[in-house]
Order: sequence, then structure tokens, then C-alpha cells
Amino acid sequence: METIQPGRYRHFKGGEYRVLFTATHSETGETMVVYTPLYGAGGFWVRPAAMWSEEVHRDGYHGPRFRYIGEE
Repeated sequence: METIQPGRYRHFKGGEYRVLFTATHSETGETMVVYTPLYGAGGFWVRPAAMWSEEVHRDGYHGPRFRYIGEE
């Protein structure tokens, strides 16, 4: 799995998010991504790093679920 770095990412459906950092799940040891959406009400969210980094094949799109677009 690739290293997930802090910064801005674009979801394959178009929304933009800021990854703050990664953390380790206390029960499973799984790496989690801590992020916030850059639209709407915001808030803080977590998603398994494996899911963050996976390839999506849906509705004619084939590529990463989230694409890194830079830092601010």
C-alpha cells in the first residue's frame, strides 16, 4: 500500500478532502486516514487506509478512489 501523505485529495466523484494524518485503530491495528471534507459542514472523518488507496471500477471510471492533488 502506498504511503498516504497529508494534503488535498480529490474523490473520484469530484469532492475535495484534506487528509490531516493517519492513525492506528486501537483494536485491530489497522491504519486509518483522518480527513475533513472541503465542502459542506466539514467535520472529521476516518476511513481505512486500504479503502482510501483502493482502485475503483465503476460507471466507466477506472482509477484511484482518492487522487492526491497537493498541499496548501
